[in-house]
Amino acid sequence: MSFTKGSYILASVCLLVAGVSGQSTAGQWGQGSSTASSTSTTPGGVTNPTTTTSASAGTATLAPSYSWIRAVEDPNFHKYLRSEVINTASDAVLGDPSTAGQFIVTDGQLIQNANGTPLYAVVEDRADSTVVKLKMSWSTTPATSGTFVFSGDTLEWSNPAITRPQNNVSAVQDDEAWLVCPDDAGNLDVYVNLGPYDYMTPAGCADETIHAYTGSTATA
Repeated sequence: MSFTKGSYILASVCLLVAGVSGQSTAGQWGQGSSTASSTSTTPGGVTNPTTTTSASAGTATLAPSYSWIRAVEDPNFHKYLRSEVINTASDAVLGDPSTAGQFIVTDGQLIQNANGTPLYAVVEDRADSTVVKLKMSWSTTPATSGTFVFSGDTLEWSNPAITRPQNNVSAVQDDEAWLVCPDDAGNLDVYVNLGPYDYMTPAGCADETIHAYTGSTATA
């Protein structure tokens, strides 16, 4: 069988197209994504798409009447409140959803459910009027000063013995102003902010508000 020059060119073009097509398929399907999708149905019958990714989402289920507490501003967006040493009386820090604590506010006390043992949020005393932030930690005994409340979903702390400046810089009220300041080990320590929110922020710290979240699991 003989081939004309035209038929030879046509055959070459067909082979080239087939090769490009095969490369496109390998690029799309040869390296599988680690993200998988599925759907879930809420009690009301609404079907919600869900996505499984490599994010460090929590697996624990929220206990009745409790809340997760998390920051909602960068650089600590959706970092969750917990003990530095998980479920122990230690510094209050923010961490990943997978290590989130569970909390309730009762009679002005912020209480962490540490595997059935209550831990109480305690804010350090103010040494003098020059101190602009007060560290929060967890204790096995209730706090003796200051009051925690939720205003909507926003966590607030106040102490009648401490006057905090009226905030004319932002919409954040003084009682809901917090600071997150990394320690030398990189732990995201939580402080009450005694200064205006987002103004003259102490070096190395970030202004935050922290909020209750009542989803069944802590999400990133």
